[in-house]
Amino acid sequence: MTMTLPSPRTADPMDAPPLRWGVLGTGWIADRLFDAVAHHTRQKLVAVGSRSVERAQEFADRHGAARGYGSYEQLVADPDVDAIHIATPHSEHCANALLAIEAGKHVLVEKAFTRNAAEASRVFDAARASGVAVVEAMWTRFLPHIDVLRQLLADGALGDVEAVFADHGQYFEPVPTGRLFDPELAGGAMLDLGVYPVSFAHFVLGAPSSVKSAGTKTITGVDRQVSAVLSGYEATPTAHALINTTLAAKTPTTAFVSGSKARVEIPGAFYAPQQLRVITRDGDVLTTDLPPIEGHQGLAFEVAALATLVAEGRQESELMPWADTIAVLETMDELRRQTGVTLPGETL
Repeated sequence: MTMTLPSPRTADPMDAPPLRWGVLGTGWIADRLFDAVAHHTRQKLVAVGSRSVERAQEFADRHGAARGYGSYEQLVADPDVDAIHIATPHSEHCANALLAIEAGKHVLVEKAFTRNAAEASRVFDAARASGVAVVEAMWTRFLPHIDVLRQLLADGALGDVEAVFADHGQYFEPVPTGRLFDPELAGGAMLDLGVYPVSFAHFVLGAPSSVKSAGTKTITGVDRQVSAVLSGYEATPTAHALINTTLAAKTPTTAFVSGSKARVEIPGAFYAPQQLRVITRDGDVLTTDLPPIEGHQGLAFEVAALATLVAEGRQESELMPWADTIAVLETMDELRRQTGVTLPGETL
Protein backbone atom coordinates (compact mmCIF):
# COMPACT_ATOMS: atom_id res chain seq x y z
CA MET A 1 0.00 0.00 0.00
CA THR A 2 1.48 3.33 -1.08
CA MET A 3 1.00 6.21 1.32
CA THR A 4 2.30 9.74 1.63
CA LEU A 5 2.04 11.86 4.73
CA PRO A 6 0.19 15.18 4.58
CA SER A 7 1.87 18.40 5.59
CA PRO A 8 0.53 20.14 8.69
CA ARG A 9 -1.79 23.07 8.02
CA THR A 10 -0.79 24.68 11.31
CA ALA A 11 -0.13 28.40 10.95
CA ASP A 12 3.10 29.93 12.20
CA PRO A 13 2.27 31.39 15.65
CA MET A 14 4.17 34.51 14.61
CA ASP A 15 1.42 35.20 12.04
CA ALA A 16 -1.36 35.59 14.64
CA PRO A 17 -2.51 39.19 15.22
CA PRO A 18 -1.10 40.48 18.52
CA LEU A 19 -3.21 40.80 21.65
CA ARG A 20 -2.37 42.42 24.97
CA TRP A 21 -2.34 39.63 27.56
CA GLY A 22 -2.76 39.32 31.27
CA VAL A 23 -1.97 36.21 33.27
CA LEU A 24 -3.97 35.19 36.31
CA GLY A 25 -1.68 33.02 38.43
CA THR A 26 2.11 32.87 38.34
CA GLY A 27 2.93 29.17 38.55
CA TRP A 28 4.95 26.69 36.52
CA ILE A 29 2.74 26.54 33.42
CA ALA A 30 2.31 30.33 33.14
CA ASP A 31 6.08 30.75 33.25
CA ARG A 32 6.58 28.33 30.37
CA LEU A 33 3.68 29.65 28.33
CA PHE A 34 4.90 33.23 28.35
CA ASP A 35 8.43 32.13 27.61
CA ALA A 36 7.05 30.43 24.49
CA VAL A 37 4.99 33.54 23.69
CA ALA A 38 8.11 35.72 23.83
CA HIS A 39 10.06 33.48 21.47
CA HIS A 40 7.46 32.46 18.90
CA THR A 41 4.62 35.01 18.75
CA ARG A 42 3.87 38.72 18.51
CA GLN A 43 1.61 38.55 21.58
CA LYS A 44 2.46 40.90 24.46
CA LEU A 45 2.17 40.21 28.18
CA VAL A 46 1.22 43.53 29.79
CA ALA A 47 -0.10 42.64 33.26
CA VAL A 48 0.17 39.91 35.90
CA GLY A 49 -2.29 39.10 38.67
CA SER A 50 -1.49 37.14 41.81
CA ARG A 51 -2.71 37.03 45.40
CA SER A 52 0.72 38.42 46.26
CA VAL A 53 1.82 41.68 44.65
CA GLU A 54 5.44 40.63 45.19
CA ARG A 55 4.95 37.41 43.19
CA ALA A 56 3.06 39.30 40.51
CA GLN A 57 5.79 41.90 40.14
CA GLU A 58 8.53 39.30 40.09
CA PHE A 59 6.75 37.44 37.29
CA ALA A 60 6.11 40.73 35.45
CA ASP A 61 9.77 41.71 35.69
CA ARG A 62 10.91 38.30 34.45
CA HIS A 63 8.64 38.40 31.39
CA GLY A 64 8.75 42.11 30.59
CA ALA A 65 5.20 42.99 31.63
CA ALA A 66 4.41 46.55 32.65
CA ARG A 67 2.31 45.86 35.74
CA GLY A 68 1.92 43.39 38.58
CA TYR A 69 -1.29 43.32 40.62
CA GLY A 70 -1.89 41.86 44.05
CA SER A 71 -5.44 40.78 43.22
CA TYR A 72 -7.23 39.08 40.37
CA GLU A 73 -9.93 41.77 40.41
CA GLN A 74 -7.35 44.44 39.60
CA LEU A 75 -5.99 42.38 36.74
CA VAL A 76 -9.33 41.81 35.00
CA ALA A 77 -10.21 45.50 35.42
CA ASP A 78 -7.09 46.64 33.54
CA PRO A 79 -8.34 48.36 30.36
CA ASP A 80 -5.09 47.56 28.53
CA VAL A 81 -5.67 43.79 28.80
CA ASP A 82 -7.49 42.07 25.90
CA ALA A 83 -7.12 38.42 26.93
CA ILE A 84 -6.26 36.50 30.09
CA HIS A 85 -4.49 33.21 30.63
CA ILE A 86 -6.01 31.39 33.63
CA ALA A 87 -3.12 29.53 35.26
CA THR A 88 -4.41 28.86 38.78
CA PRO A 89 -5.16 25.42 40.34
CA HIS A 90 -8.11 23.51 38.86
CA SER A 91 -10.22 24.34 41.88
CA GLU A 92 -10.16 28.02 40.89
CA HIS A 93 -10.61 27.81 37.11
CA CYS A 94 -14.38 28.24 37.05
CA ALA A 95 -14.50 31.26 39.36
CA ASN A 96 -11.44 32.87 37.75
CA ALA A 97 -12.78 32.39 34.21
CA LEU A 98 -16.17 33.82 35.18
CA LEU A 99 -14.43 36.84 36.74
CA ALA A 100 -12.50 37.52 33.53
CA ILE A 101 -15.52 36.95 31.28
CA GLU A 102 -17.63 39.33 33.38
CA ALA A 103 -14.94 41.96 32.77
CA GLY A 104 -15.24 41.38 29.02
CA LYS A 105 -11.89 39.62 28.57
CA HIS A 106 -11.15 36.77 26.19
CA VAL A 107 -9.91 33.76 28.11
CA LEU A 108 -7.46 30.87 27.67
CA VAL A 109 -8.13 28.45 30.55
CA GLU A 110 -5.55 25.87 31.50
CA LYS A 111 -6.44 22.22 31.18
CA ALA A 112 -8.29 20.59 32.79
CA PHE A 113 -10.68 23.42 31.96
CA THR A 114 -12.63 23.13 35.23
CA ARG A 115 -13.11 20.48 37.93
CA ASN A 116 -16.09 18.94 36.16
CA ALA A 117 -18.47 19.26 33.22
CA ALA A 118 -21.08 21.25 35.15
CA GLU A 119 -18.56 23.99 35.91
CA ALA A 120 -17.43 24.08 32.27
CA SER A 121 -21.02 24.58 31.12
CA ARG A 122 -21.31 27.58 33.45
CA VAL A 123 -18.21 29.16 31.93
CA PHE A 124 -19.33 28.59 28.34
CA ASP A 125 -22.83 29.91 29.07
CA ALA A 126 -21.25 33.08 30.44
CA ALA A 127 -18.95 33.41 27.44
CA ARG A 128 -21.82 32.91 25.03
CA ALA A 129 -23.78 35.68 26.72
CA SER A 130 -20.80 38.05 26.86
CA GLY A 131 -19.54 37.44 23.32
CA VAL A 132 -15.94 36.74 24.32
CA ALA A 133 -13.67 33.99 23.02
CA VAL A 134 -12.84 31.12 25.38
CA VAL A 135 -10.48 28.23 24.69
CA GLU A 136 -9.31 25.31 26.82
CA ALA A 137 -5.50 25.35 26.84
CA MET A 138 -5.26 21.76 25.62
CA TRP A 139 -2.16 22.65 23.63
CA THR A 140 -1.90 19.21 22.04
CA ARG A 141 -4.89 19.89 19.79
CA PHE A 142 -3.09 22.86 18.21
CA LEU A 143 0.27 21.21 17.43
CA PRO A 144 1.54 20.31 13.92
CA HIS A 145 1.89 16.54 14.47
CA ILE A 146 -1.72 16.35 15.65
CA ASP A 147 -2.87 18.10 12.50
CA VAL A 148 -1.07 15.44 10.45
CA LEU A 149 -2.98 12.79 12.43
CA ARG A 150 -6.19 14.81 11.99
CA GLN A 151 -5.79 14.64 8.21
CA LEU A 152 -4.91 10.95 8.19
CA LEU A 153 -8.09 10.19 10.14
CA ALA A 154 -10.25 12.42 7.95
CA ASP A 155 -8.88 10.83 4.78
CA GLY A 156 -9.38 7.28 6.07
CA ALA A 157 -5.69 6.57 5.54
CA LEU A 158 -5.50 4.34 8.62
CA GLY A 159 -8.60 2.36 7.65
CA ASP A 160 -11.12 1.42 10.33
CA VAL A 161 -9.70 2.48 13.70
CA GLU A 162 -9.62 -0.47 16.08
CA ALA A 163 -7.44 0.58 19.02
CA VAL A 164 -6.24 3.81 20.56
CA PHE A 165 -3.77 4.00 23.43
CA ALA A 166 -2.38 6.91 25.41
CA ASP A 167 -0.74 7.22 28.81
CA HIS A 168 0.56 10.00 31.02
CA GLY A 169 2.30 9.33 34.29
CA GLN A 170 4.70 11.51 36.25
CA TYR A 171 6.30 11.00 39.64
CA PHE A 172 5.47 13.52 42.36
CA GLU A 173 6.70 13.32 45.93
CA PRO A 174 3.64 12.33 48.02
CA VAL A 175 3.38 15.55 50.02
CA PRO A 176 -0.16 15.76 51.47
CA THR A 177 -0.17 19.56 51.29
CA GLY A 178 1.08 19.64 47.69
CA ARG A 179 -1.29 20.82 44.95
CA LEU A 180 -1.65 17.43 43.29
CA PHE A 181 -2.51 15.72 46.58
CA ASP A 182 -4.85 18.35 48.01
CA PRO A 183 -8.60 17.76 47.42
CA GLU A 184 -9.31 21.44 48.13
CA LEU A 185 -7.12 22.35 45.14
CA ALA A 186 -8.74 19.66 42.92
CA GLY A 187 -5.66 17.48 43.02
CA GLY A 188 -5.27 13.99 41.63
CA ALA A 189 -3.79 12.40 38.53
CA MET A 190 -6.89 12.64 36.35
CA LEU A 191 -7.40 16.40 36.13
CA ASP A 192 -3.71 17.25 35.85
CA LEU A 193 -2.28 14.36 33.82
CA GLY A 194 -5.11 12.07 32.71
CA VAL A 195 -6.77 14.87 30.80
CA TYR A 196 -4.15 14.36 28.08
CA PRO A 197 -4.86 10.70 27.24
CA VAL A 198 -8.63 11.21 27.69
CA SER A 199 -8.62 14.22 25.37
CA PHE A 200 -6.48 12.31 22.86
CA ALA A 201 -8.95 9.41 22.82
CA HIS A 202 -11.82 11.86 22.31
CA PHE A 203 -9.91 13.56 19.49
CA VAL A 204 -9.50 10.27 17.62
CA LEU A 205 -12.81 8.51 18.36
CA GLY A 206 -15.23 11.03 19.86
CA ALA A 207 -17.12 10.54 23.11
CA PRO A 208 -17.54 6.96 24.39
CA SER A 209 -20.84 5.59 25.63
CA SER A 210 -19.10 3.05 27.88
CA VAL A 211 -16.41 3.81 30.46
CA LYS A 212 -14.89 1.02 32.56
CA SER A 213 -12.03 1.86 34.89
CA ALA A 214 -9.88 0.65 37.75
CA GLY A 215 -8.25 3.14 40.06
CA THR A 216 -6.46 3.75 43.33
CA LYS A 217 -6.41 6.74 45.66
CA THR A 218 -3.76 8.61 47.63
CA ILE A 219 -3.89 8.87 51.42
CA THR A 220 -5.51 12.29 50.93
CA GLY A 221 -8.36 10.77 48.91
CA VAL A 222 -7.58 12.02 45.40
CA ASP A 223 -6.98 9.67 42.47
CA ARG A 224 -3.46 8.20 42.39
CA GLN A 225 -3.74 5.95 39.32
CA VAL A 226 -6.58 5.36 36.87
CA SER A 227 -6.66 2.89 33.97
CA ALA A 228 -9.68 2.60 31.70
CA VAL A 229 -11.22 1.11 28.60
CA LEU A 230 -13.42 3.52 26.67
CA SER A 231 -15.79 2.03 24.10
CA GLY A 232 -19.23 2.28 22.54
CA TYR A 233 -18.36 4.76 19.79
CA GLU A 234 -21.12 5.59 17.36
CA ALA A 235 -18.94 5.93 14.25
CA THR A 236 -16.55 3.07 15.11
CA PRO A 237 -18.52 0.60 17.27
CA THR A 238 -15.74 -2.00 17.45
CA ALA A 239 -13.03 0.43 18.59
CA HIS A 240 -11.56 0.60 22.08
CA ALA A 241 -9.45 3.33 23.66
CA LEU A 242 -7.09 2.37 26.48
CA ILE A 243 -5.82 5.08 28.81
CA ASN A 244 -3.67 5.21 31.92
CA THR A 245 -2.59 8.00 34.24
CA THR A 246 -0.65 8.06 37.49
CA LEU A 247 1.10 10.61 39.68
CA ALA A 248 3.30 7.94 41.29
CA ALA A 249 5.58 6.88 38.38
CA LYS A 250 7.12 8.29 35.21
CA THR A 251 5.54 6.36 32.34
CA PRO A 252 6.57 6.39 28.65
CA THR A 253 3.83 8.99 27.85
CA THR A 254 3.35 7.51 24.40
CA ALA A 255 0.31 7.09 22.18
CA PHE A 256 -0.77 5.08 19.17
CA VAL A 257 -3.75 4.77 16.84
CA SER A 258 -4.14 1.42 15.07
CA GLY A 259 -6.41 0.91 12.09
CA SER A 260 -7.07 -1.81 9.54
CA LYS A 261 -4.66 -0.23 7.03
CA ALA A 262 -1.99 1.40 9.16
CA ARG A 263 -1.06 2.63 12.60
CA VAL A 264 0.33 5.89 13.92
CA GLU A 265 2.90 5.86 16.73
CA ILE A 266 3.70 9.00 18.74
CA PRO A 267 6.68 8.83 21.10
CA GLY A 268 6.75 10.43 24.52
CA ALA A 269 5.74 13.00 25.30
CA PHE A 270 2.92 12.43 22.81
CA TYR A 271 1.09 15.58 23.94
CA ALA A 272 4.06 17.89 23.18
CA PRO A 273 5.55 18.74 19.75
CA GLN A 274 6.65 15.46 18.20
CA GLN A 275 7.43 13.66 15.00
CA LEU A 276 5.01 10.83 14.34
CA ARG A 277 5.57 7.55 12.58
CA VAL A 278 3.13 5.70 10.35
CA ILE A 279 3.53 1.95 9.77
CA THR A 280 1.36 0.42 7.07
CA ARG A 281 -0.13 -3.05 7.23
CA ASP A 282 2.57 -4.14 4.73
CA GLY A 283 5.36 -2.85 6.95
CA ASP A 284 6.21 0.40 5.17
CA VAL A 285 7.36 3.12 7.57
CA LEU A 286 6.88 6.84 7.07
CA THR A 287 8.09 9.55 9.45
CA THR A 288 7.11 13.19 9.54
CA ASP A 289 9.54 16.09 9.15
CA LEU A 290 7.87 18.84 11.15
CA PRO A 291 8.89 22.33 12.35
CA PRO A 292 11.61 22.40 15.01
CA ILE A 293 9.61 23.94 17.88
CA GLU A 294 10.27 21.65 20.84
CA GLY A 295 8.88 20.99 24.30
CA HIS A 296 6.86 23.68 26.00
CA GLN A 297 7.75 26.15 23.27
CA GLY A 298 4.77 24.48 21.55
CA LEU A 299 2.46 26.36 23.93
CA ALA A 300 2.76 29.25 21.48
CA PHE A 301 0.31 27.52 19.12
CA GLU A 302 -2.66 27.65 21.49
CA VAL A 303 -2.01 31.30 22.35
CA ALA A 304 -1.86 32.17 18.65
CA ALA A 305 -5.08 30.23 18.06
CA LEU A 306 -7.00 32.34 20.58
CA ALA A 307 -5.56 35.57 19.16
CA THR A 308 -6.70 34.50 15.67
CA LEU A 309 -10.19 33.72 16.96
CA VAL A 310 -10.46 37.21 18.44
CA ALA A 311 -9.29 38.83 15.21
CA GLU A 312 -11.88 36.85 13.26
CA GLY A 313 -14.70 37.65 15.68
CA ARG A 314 -15.24 34.01 16.68
CA GLN A 315 -15.81 32.63 20.17
CA GLU A 316 -14.63 29.02 20.00
CA SER A 317 -11.97 27.08 18.16
CA GLU A 318 -12.87 24.28 15.79
CA LEU A 319 -9.73 22.50 17.04
CA MET A 320 -10.94 22.48 20.67
CA PRO A 321 -14.70 23.17 20.55
CA TRP A 322 -16.64 23.86 23.72
CA ALA A 323 -18.63 20.65 23.25
CA ASP A 324 -15.38 18.66 23.19
CA THR A 325 -14.16 20.27 26.41
CA ILE A 326 -17.43 19.34 28.12
CA ALA A 327 -17.42 15.79 26.72
CA VAL A 328 -13.85 15.18 27.92
CA LEU A 329 -14.81 16.42 31.38
CA GLU A 330 -17.88 14.16 31.38
CA THR A 331 -15.62 11.18 30.73
CA MET A 332 -13.24 12.26 33.48
CA ASP A 333 -16.16 12.84 35.83
CA GLU A 334 -17.20 9.23 35.29
CA LEU A 335 -13.64 7.93 35.69
CA ARG A 336 -13.30 9.76 39.01
CA ARG A 337 -16.74 8.58 40.09
CA GLN A 338 -15.79 4.96 39.44
CA THR A 339 -12.57 5.52 41.39
CA GLY A 340 -14.57 6.90 44.31
CA VAL A 341 -13.16 10.41 44.10
CA THR A 342 -15.29 13.50 44.54
CA LEU A 343 -13.88 16.89 45.40
CA PRO A 344 -15.13 19.24 48.14
CA GLY A 345 -18.51 20.71 47.22
CA GLU A 346 -18.82 18.50 44.15
CA THR A 347 -21.52 15.99 43.17
CA LEU A 348 -20.74 13.43 40.45
